[in-house]
Amino acid sequence: MDQAGATVSAVDAVERWDPFELSLPGSADGNPYQDVEFGAEFRHGHRVVRADGFYDGDGTYRVRFMPDRTGPWTYTTRSNAPRLDGAEGRFHCLPAGPANHGPVRVAGPRTFAHADGTPYHPFGTTCYHWTHDEDEKLEERTLRSLADSPFNKVRMCLLPTRAMNPPRLPYPGHGQQPPAPGELDTTRFDPEFFARFERRVRDLCGLGIEADVILFHPYDEGHWGVDDMSREADLALVRYTVARLAAYRNVWWSIANEYDFNKAKTLDDWHHIGRHVQRLDPYQHLRSIHNGTRMYEYESVFDFRAPWTTHQSVQHWDASFAPEWLDRVPKPVVLDEIGYEGILGRRWGNLTGQALLRQFWHGMTAGAYVGHGECYPEEDPDGAAWISRGGRLQGEAVPRVAFLRRLWEQAAPEDRFVYFGDRRHPHRDVELPEAGGPWRVDLIDTWNMTVTPLSGPPRTGRVRVPLDHRPDLAVRLTSSRTA
Repeated sequence: MDQAGATVSAVDAVERWDPFELSLPGSADGNPYQDVEFGAEFRHGHRVVRADGFYDGDGTYRVRFMPDRTGPWTYTTRSNAPRLDGAEGRFHCLPAGPANHGPVRVAGPRTFAHADGTPYHPFGTTCYHWTHDEDEKLEERTLRSLADSPFNKVRMCLLPTRAMNPPRLPYPGHGQQPPAPGELDTTRFDPEFFARFERRVRDLCGLGIEADVILFHPYDEGHWGVDDMSREADLALVRYTVARLAAYRNVWWSIANEYDFNKAKTLDDWHHIGRHVQRLDPYQHLRSIHNGTRMYEYESVFDFRAPWTTHQSVQHWDASFAPEWLDRVPKPVVLDEIGYEGILGRRWGNLTGQALLRQFWHGMTAGAYVGHGECYPEEDPDGAAWISRGGRLQGEAVPRVAFLRRLWEQAAPEDRFVYFGDRRHPHRDVELPEAGGPWRVDLIDTWNMTVTPLSGPPRTGRVRVPLDHRPDLAVRLTSSRTA
């Protein structure tokens, strides 16, 4: 199609919740990242959705859109550059395929679900910079490890840390590539960096894994200059990133990792960035912010009442606090960092597999979700710690988390789990809920991954569970009405 002097390139049909993309040629003069405003309005009947576009280098402008309704859509581009303004077209949105359940949403005070109603239980892991080295072999190994793992969410950083020397960064240098520390041109972006990053986001989507994109962090300490940019530069990065990534259904936004360790930004800065993401994202992907030692603060209270947060992203070493957080704020709790299994000489990086698994069970039975990470760099042939560069999963907790996930996803809404922790009791008495009974009771060995039904008919009232002084046991209560 030819409209307003622009040749529009786009596909004719996409699945529901898949990205539709159109590209137009335009001017590369000046600074297109700052000078050119570009986007489009997408219409389905009376529904109108506005999406920002972005400059992708070499005179190419793109806009991506995630349709949420099947049937015909039309679009009209809007730009302050006449050549990009007023281009019109249409495409058809097809029904979603069997593996496409749409973006994840908050479904209740403690729960998540995909847009089509399919329940979603986040079993996340952390690979902060697995995309930054441009090591194709290592990235593919990471994807294979994830495909064989129980993890359906990955926390991953956009910006580099002080210790890194990656071949590309989100920004170019002033006259050199790769840029030198302190020489980033934060008025422009590097499309090749973003193209690689978003390719890996698409790879995760193909595996059914959510990409929890961490926009900012405190680990640069003035080296590259990305931890202390101006508010204008921060918001420009947000706008560009949201324009490029928001049309992918598996994206979440983490405004910052360990926000309170960044001494260059105030709470007002974080609120401003969070609200900016909320305004710019047409699809309202999940949004939160991750703490170091100080829980996120809103209006002088340590909680997640800020309207732009959709859920509570928490770092804490003890999942037993989850009921307190859930009672205080009616938003799901995800303990994205509770410590990592590994052998690092740091408190947060040397948990045993048993210690990490216990936190999973404590958190899950309390109504929260718990995240995973590993630090075994000396055991990896690439010298890569999983939490930083990905590679191979080696920890003892992984198969046990897979077992836990199977139990959770197979459970009926009425089912209950009770976890007894690491204490060696001869037995424990469990009060059975009145509603939903009588109950079938199964004894679960969380470490050895076995489920043993307790003998006898379905029960009511109180049941004595024999534990034989063994740790790491739990029970599952299944309503006999649904069993």
